[in-house]
Amino acid sequence: MRLTIAAVGRLKAGPERELAGRYLERAGKLGRTIGLHPIEIVEIDESRARRPEERIAQEGVGLTGVISGDYASVALDARGQSLTSEELAARLARWRDGGRSAVVFLIGGADGLTRNLTRPPDLTLAFGSATWPHQFVRIMLLEQIYRAATILTGHPYHRA
Repeated sequence: MRLTIAAVGRLKAGPERELAGRYLERAGKLGRTIGLHPIEIVEIDESRARRPEERIAQEGVGLTGVISGDYASVALDARGQSLTSEELAARLARWRDGGRSAVVFLIGGADGLTRNLTRPPDLTLAFGSATWPHQFVRIMLLEQIYRAATILTGHPYHRA
């Protein structure tokens, strides 16, 4: 199953990019053993529109352009569900075992994520109710995908 993270904004060189790269590499290596392809990162340019609703709409067009095929979609939003790492791992396994060809994780820009997706997301996921910079959300998501892979393989990284 393919995994794609479509995120508004770019990670610039520095410690955030290095940490994201570390989890991206780890998840890719371990994921192959359980039928998960290496994670593809698609960065969408931030809109330069003046009004927030216009920026969200323009960025949303870029995000939805990434989605195709028989995919499950996960929108990252502070108003979403908080799942345990085990619950996220189980959800990924269910999608994989159910024949989904891909999972697309959507991270909006500074003004949030569009509500006008091609179809409602299969899951709206929150990393707490706080607002996080998109760079941190990407790193936390990559770590959770890696953790999910460790849970599914029985690797000792995850300890409850």
